[in-house]
Amino acid sequence: MSGRLAGKSAIITGAGSGIGRATAMLFAREGARLVLGDLTPAVHDTAKAITADAGTASAVQMNAGLEDDVRKLVESARMMHGGVDIAYANAGISGGLTGLFEHSVDDWQQILQVNLIGPFLLIKHAAPEIIKKGSGSIICTASVAGIRSGAGCPAYSASKAGVINLVQTAAQQLSGTGVRVNAICPGLIETGMTERAFEYAREKGVEDRIGRLNPLRRAGQPEEIAHMALFLASDEASYVNGQAIAVDGGLSSSHPVTRQEMGKTAA
Repeated sequence: MSGRLAGKSAIITGAGSGIGRATAMLFAREGARLVLGDLTPAVHDTAKAITADAGTASAVQMNAGLEDDVRKLVESARMMHGGVDIAYANAGISGGLTGLFEHSVDDWQQILQVNLIGPFLLIKHAAPEIIKKGSGSIICTASVAGIRSGAGCPAYSASKAGVINLVQTAAQQLSGTGVRVNAICPGLIETGMTERAFEYAREKGVEDRIGRLNPLRRAGQPEEIAHMALFLASDEASYVNGQAIAVDGGLSSSHPVTRQEMGKTAA
């Protein structure tokens, strides 16, 4: 099979829906052999869709925030495909719209476990396998919420800021190995995580307002993030390392014109 990832072995977490599924489908079309992980059984549907289209994919139900599960996912890729060339830590949870003073410690622990410890674990276990290949790519899903406030709840935003620093730190720690580590910072993307907001807007007849704060005046689609992931995974990004790249319609190019103060919005 030809393609930009032909012959490459790739792991993707959070592949049951949204950005993870779109990326898995695109990677498969570009020739990658995939091992997909997700907490939900929908990850098997993603793998079946890929194999039905003559691609190579297997699925594992797993928790991206648990070390044993991540270790087994990486081991599956090594056993089935002879190693790992690409690892995409995409799994994440949102934390809803909870305010700073409404968050419990349990909320923080759950969000950090998946969103920040999860990427750390995939880097920890996948990087040694990629090093054996001589070069490769690790990608993490961060968020514009990790760049500055205003795009997510406090725990989610803090977790994604942590992902950005983790990527920078990992890129330095892996100096000389040939392993590149980068983050994608999506803006508002229509996925299962944001489904309720989109449905509410449609019910109220204000769908045209979704994404209006960015210069493109629209929300993004999972495929638009997948194409950035493909670039970072490919040899075309061979000199891109330690970066957090916003794919947000231009939202993060400016500061917000309103601010939130203790449950109210002030101009």
